[in-house]
Amino acid sequence: MTAKRALVKMVKPRVSAATWQRMRAVAAGLSRSAASRRAEAQLRNMDLSELAVHFKTDKCGIHRYTQHYQRHLEQWRNEQFTLLEIGIGGYSRARQGGASLRMWKHYFRKAQIIGLDIEDKSFVIEDRIRAYRGSQVDEAILHRIVDEAGPIRVIVDDGSHRPEHIRKTFALLFPLLEQGGIYIIEDTQTSYWPDWGGSHDRQDPNTTMGLVKDLVDGLNYEEFDDETYEPTYTDRNIVAIHSYHNLAIIEKGPNAEGTLRRPTR
Repeated sequence: MTAKRALVKMVKPRVSAATWQRMRAVAAGLSRSAASRRAEAQLRNMDLSELAVHFKTDKCGIHRYTQHYQRHLEQWRNEQFTLLEIGIGGYSRARQGGASLRMWKHYFRKAQIIGLDIEDKSFVIEDRIRAYRGSQVDEAILHRIVDEAGPIRVIVDDGSHRPEHIRKTFALLFPLLEQGGIYIIEDTQTSYWPDWGGSHDRQDPNTTMGLVKDLVDGLNYEEFDDETYEPTYTDRNIVAIHSYHNLAIIEKGPNAEGTLRRPTR
């Protein structure tokens, strides 16, 4: 006879039916609580790629983003800050989406996670996850998010993937990113797809990759052999640009190291 069956045989006949039901409910609650603690401990021990697989976000698998994210973001895993992701996902069925928001929440144990989507995704709201509805190129909603959430340290653009939207969103949001923060653009491959607003011309300046290439030049603005050039906001506030397959990661900070340029004779 198992210990559980022995306990039932000994205790159940000695208490009322109501008391027995209360005891069963308490035991079930304790069991669920223990299972919940075990599950939480398992999540805490996962790296970002493992969490992506667990929550079924395509940032690992279809894409290979999480390995790069962990390298650039892991120093903030236990810090309090705010992350904004544009595009909550889950458009094929009702009440789908939010997988990457949950991934971020469990990776960054103290961070506030915010999602913005053109559709109503309020069902994803839970502890440390907030959701806004609006367009990624609507200046009013972007300012509202920053006003309500405070400084944003990490921005992930996983929205429409259309270059015209990506470029405008960057122009609106990058100045609102806190110094030392990171701005991420996913799915830069649409730069090469005319059906998505890209171009067959790889030198087209109006694509997402056209923006990234301009930012790389701006990173070196102090070396321009042009005394009349006026550096832009991004020139002065980007310290590193990392370009991976279909992905760009941009680090914000004061860019004023000085020049090695020699005077032209």
